[in-house]
Amino acid sequence: MAIPGDRAAAFVPGSSSQQVQPAGVDLRLGEVYEFLNDGYLAGDERRLPDVRPLRPSGGSYMLKPGGYKVRFADAVEVPHDAVGLCFPRSTLLRMGASISCAVWDPGYRGRGEALAWVVNPHGVTIGVGSRVAQLVFVRLESPAGRLYSGAYQGENL
Repeated sequence: MAIPGDRAAAFVPGSSSQQVQPAGVDLRLGEVYEFLNDGYLAGDERRLPDVRPLRPSGGSYMLKPGGYKVRFADAVEVPHDAVGLCFPRSTLLRMGASISCAVWDPGYRGRGEALAWVVNPHGVTIGVGSRVAQLVFVRLESPAGRLYSGAYQGENL
């Protein structure tokens, strides 16, 4: 069962009333990075690619077609009895861009990151602080056997 947005806002400290949706909370764009080299994943071994921050111009990022790492402006605290599912806002899709997110496990705390990709051949312009994704919290059928304690716990706080 999804947690209504007005109650879910408690899991996104500092969120504004404009971010609250009927079934979730909008996440705002914080920073955008370009990838500089390859990544590697094999079994338990991983190497994340180096990234370089892009600089907004006039408070906006002008993104050409391609993929980008994005960091959300909002910190999130997933409750112990729920999971977070992140989706792109429909306006982003209608512009020719999207955000891909992973599952946000019970107990995760951090300022999450995602993959933004622009397929509009003319690019898109997105303002810093614009609402780009919606995080929906879904209650678990029973308490989680353990809470998230992975490498990204507390990231970007």
